[in-house]
Amino acid sequence: MSEQASTAAGTLPDEVVTHARMRLVDLPHNAGTFALITLDNDRDHTRPSTFGMAGLASLDAAIDAALDVPGLVGVGVTGKPFVFAVGADLSAVGMVTDRSQILQVAQLGHNVFRRLGELDVPTFAFVNGAAMGGGLELALHCTYRSVSADAAAISLPEVFLGLIPGWGGTWLLPNLIGPGKAMEVIVSNAMAQNKQLRPKQARDLGIFDLLLEPADFLEQSLLWAAAVITGQSTVDRPEIDRSGWAATVAGARAVLDARIHGATPAPYVALGLIAGAADRSRDEGFEAEDNALADLVMGDDLRASLYAFDLVQKRAKRPVGVPDTSLARPVTKVGIVGAGLMASQLALLFAKRLQVPVVMTDLDDERVARGLDYVAADIDASVSKGRMSADKGNRLKALVTGSTDKGAFAGADFVIEAVFENLAVKQQVFAELEGYVSPTCILATNTSSLSVTAMSAGLQHPERVVGFHFFNPVAVMPLLEIARAEATDDATLATAFAVGKQLKKSCVLVKDAPAFVVNRLLTRFLGEITRAIDEGTDFRVADQALDPLGLPMSPLVLLQLVGPAVAFHVSETLHEAFPDRFYVSPNLRRLVEAGLGAVYAWDDTGQPYVDPKVSALFEQGSTTLTAAEVRERAVDALAQEARLMLDEGVVADPADIDLCMLTGAGWPFALGGLTPYLDRCGAAERVTGRRFLPAGVASLPAAAG
Repeated sequence: MSEQASTAAGTLPDEVVTHARMRLVDLPHNAGTFALITLDNDRDHTRPSTFGMAGLASLDAAIDAALDVPGLVGVGVTGKPFVFAVGADLSAVGMVTDRSQILQVAQLGHNVFRRLGELDVPTFAFVNGAAMGGGLELALHCTYRSVSADAAAISLPEVFLGLIPGWGGTWLLPNLIGPGKAMEVIVSNAMAQNKQLRPKQARDLGIFDLLLEPADFLEQSLLWAAAVITGQSTVDRPEIDRSGWAATVAGARAVLDARIHGATPAPYVALGLIAGAADRSRDEGFEAEDNALADLVMGDDLRASLYAFDLVQKRAKRPVGVPDTSLARPVTKVGIVGAGLMASQLALLFAKRLQVPVVMTDLDDERVARGLDYVAADIDASVSKGRMSADKGNRLKALVTGSTDKGAFAGADFVIEAVFENLAVKQQVFAELEGYVSPTCILATNTSSLSVTAMSAGLQHPERVVGFHFFNPVAVMPLLEIARAEATDDATLATAFAVGKQLKKSCVLVKDAPAFVVNRLLTRFLGEITRAIDEGTDFRVADQALDPLGLPMSPLVLLQLVGPAVAFHVSETLHEAFPDRFYVSPNLRRLVEAGLGAVYAWDDTGQPYVDPKVSALFEQGSTTLTAAEVRERAVDALAQEARLMLDEGVVADPADIDLCMLTGAGWPFALGGLTPYLDRCGAAERVTGRRFLPAGVASLPAAAG
């Protein structure tokens, strides 16, 4: 064991130690004595194995023990049931204030893991479950790798969190499968909301040599290892084409620039390391990783990412302000008023998650039929792609029915309306529903901006009305804003949160205030962009002003996604509530009245340009702003609005604003949501006189260095 490993245990606080337990196995066919190391943190499968200093020391010691065995023919590493390993223990990283600490962790990981690639006998990784981050890197250090067909998650997610694979991944993977495929795994998948590889995909990429069924996975892996060791089986890997390495990385960098505009350093650092892997030695590659990792850990982006990760993993699963869950009533039938696109998406989601009868109603049979056809087509597509059995598909389709008669809602425990965004229409719908459903049936509204309290006015039972605001597309966007109206009782609210949890949504309790959280903030900043254009700023200058934030789409593309008519309606609603802050663009009105759905048209190469019809339609002033001036306006507006929302009690804490923006608007983890960015760029103090979060929360502690 190295001196570094022997003195490392306990360097980082609160480590859940992953033990590496070695046992000897006599390989089949008299292949010889084999050391099998099993990684296990002594927790159940809900707490995957991670590596801190003590865990690395344990693995180091297990390798030492294996090497003491006379006549050893090979070493294998596997994991406890369902899990191989998921990388470094990040629980204490946010508390690190000294670069040398993290450099020691990086170096120790390299020094221990690389032993598996440098022994005198072949080494094998038998990946029997999730292998993420350092867990996958451990496998990459081994000479050979098998993977179970039911391994739940395979990835290098570090860039998603503002890091880079720091225990060999950026050198080993491109030299195994080539730079293009490596960048897909390390950068593209990580930035696609931490997209995971399925075992077959990972095998097809060349990461694994063998894909095995889960039944008898370990036994079959040992048989394979015996065959490889005795020469009865060979592993052929294609030669890496190095001629276009630099060009491949340069192309990826151009795509990255177009997407995030330099907003966060981690993906660029990862690309640089992959570029260097073309001609660096193993020692040089690992040293470059050590220093890159230490630099990133000592930056704000990582702290913001860890803060964001904690929000979606913990706060989203334990929402603040929820009444006693014992008050929740069972939901055995769901009704949906409407059969349009949003309503059809809701019907599909409720049927899939709750597995209860779902009935849609609309004004005529044609609309109802279209809604049912949407549901059936989606389910049939899942069946045809092998994501669902035909039997399950048929059962789900049978659960969803339609009618033009609201009497079909009889017996429903939960009815949600998804009709036109007009208060009078929604009031009429709820008034009619009271004639068909029981007094305890929840009446939910999917309104994006209207008052839930006003919607329930005049009802016999306003206490059972609740806001239940989904984001589009319903199946993809995690956020569910649950709005408590003035009369909403605890049983209704508890039931709403219980249903949201069954739907696997990230639920946030919000006050019944205009546009709740996400739409209020997006409308405020979009209003600043349209105001700048109306005053005379060039379309592209205004639209690209927020590029340095790395948002998922520009404001005018967001406008197209939402729909100008919807965006204009929400801006009118918010202007009525807050006329001094929310701008209603006369040009946006003209766009809607002309029936145009977007500012941009798109050329044959997929590049946007301002539609000439829009240029002719818009009336602009003569005041032009720079991109920096537009950005400051928009960011300052967000800072003001966020502070006002907290003062009004729209949500309980800045963390809820951030959770909403992360899960409902797709804001990057590297920003930490909204409030850490406002603190970091100075807008919070410039506009409101104080930070949203204390220094060291979602940012580097002041004492760090």
